[in-house]
Amino acid sequence: MDELPIGRRVAYWRNRRKMSQQVFADRLGKSKSWVDKVERGVRRLDKFSVTSEIADVLQVDVQLLLGREPERRPDSINCIDQIEVAEIRSALERYDQISAFFYAPPEPPPLAEMRKATAHAWQTLLHAKWGVLTRSLPKLLREAQAADAAYAGTDGAPEAAHLLGQVYQITSSAMRRLGELDLGWLAADRSIAVSQRAGDQLLAGVATTRVANALRALGRHRSALEVNVNIANRLAPNATEPGTPERLSVYGFLLLQGAMAASCIGDSATMQDLLNAADDAAQGLGGDFNHYWTSFGPTNVLLHRAAASVELGDGGVAVAVHESIDPEAFRNLMPERRAHHFIDMARGFAQIGDITKAGEMLLECDHLAPAEIRCRPIAHEVMSDVLRRAKGSPPTAIADLAEQMGVGV
Repeated sequence: MDELPIGRRVAYWRNRRKMSQQVFADRLGKSKSWVDKVERGVRRLDKFSVTSEIADVLQVDVQLLLGREPERRPDSINCIDQIEVAEIRSALERYDQISAFFYAPPEPPPLAEMRKATAHAWQTLLHAKWGVLTRSLPKLLREAQAADAAYAGTDGAPEAAHLLGQVYQITSSAMRRLGELDLGWLAADRSIAVSQRAGDQLLAGVATTRVANALRALGRHRSALEVNVNIANRLAPNATEPGTPERLSVYGFLLLQGAMAASCIGDSATMQDLLNAADDAAQGLGGDFNHYWTSFGPTNVLLHRAAASVELGDGGVAVAVHESIDPEAFRNLMPERRAHHFIDMARGFAQIGDITKAGEMLLECDHLAPAEIRCRPIAHEVMSDVLRRAKGSPPTAIADLAEQMGVGV
C-alpha cells in the first residue's frame, strides 16, 4: 500500500468505505470527473489541505494517504487508530492451527487468564469503548489463537475453541460497526467454524448473526435474512428441546436480526412476522437479559421494531415505538444497545422532519457513549444530514459535537 501512488490509495479507501465515485465527489464538493482523474493519477494532489479533506471524508489518518505510517493516538479513548486496524487484520491472517502441524505453538496464557481477558473484551464492546477495544484486540486475538492451537487434542480444547469463537465474534462486531466490513465478515466466518469445534450450538447460533450482519452491511440483505431464519428454525424450542433462557435468547436474537434484514429489502410482512415471533420468545423469557451477549428481551424487541421501521423509511412508526419504551427498562440495557438506538432514532426523527429532536438524539448518544457517535460511519452520515437540514445555524451543542466528530455541512 505504501508503494502505491496516492490516487490508488484514495481509490482503495473509497472502495473500502463502500462509496461510489459520485457519492465521494458529492461529499468533497467536487465533480465525479475530478475524483476519477485523481484516482487514475491524471490529476495531482499537491495541496495538503485537499488531501486532508479527502482523509476526513474517508475517515482515515491523512498519513495513510501520503504513504507514511500514521501516528498513534494513545490518549484517545473515543476513536480507532488505523495501526490497530492493521494489527487486527494481521492477527486474523494467522493460521496457528495449521502451523501447529509443523512446529510447537507458542506457550499460550492459562485458560483462566483467557476467560478473564475475553470477558473484559465483551464488557468493553457492550459499553461501546471502541478505541479501547481496538487497541486490546490484536493481542487478544493472537493469544486466543495460540491457546486454541496449543490445547488441541487435550481436555482444554473445547474451552479454548469456545473462547476463540467469542473473540472472533467480538472482533466481527467491532469491525462491522467501525466500517471495516471485510474484516467483520472474515472474523464472523472464522467464528462459525470455531464454534462448531467447541460443540456449542448456541455459540454457533450467535456466530450466525455476526455472519448475517456482516452480509447485511455488505448489502447482501436477502442472504442475511435466509441464514438468520434457517438457524433460528433449528434452534426453535420444541417438545424434545425445551426453551431454556439461553436457547430462547439466541433464538430470539436470530429472529431480530432476520427482521432487520427483511426491512432492508422492504419485506414488511416478513419483518413483522419475525418481530412478532421474537416478541413471543421475549415474553417466554420474562424479562431483559444478556444470555450469550444478546441483550435479548422485550425491550430489545421494541428497539428492533423502531430500527426496522427506520430502515423501511417509516419514521413515524419508529417514533411511536420509541415513545412506548419503558424508561427504566431502557436504562437497564447495556450502553452500546442504548447508544445504537439513539442513532436509529436520530434517523427516525429526521425522516419525519423533526431535526431538532434528531439532534437531541445525537447529543444523548454522545453523552452515553462518545465513541459510538464519533467513530461509527453511520453516526457521521446522520450528523451530516442534521447539519444540512437545520434551519439557519445549528444549535451550539450540535455544532460543537459536529466539529469534534470532524463533520461539516
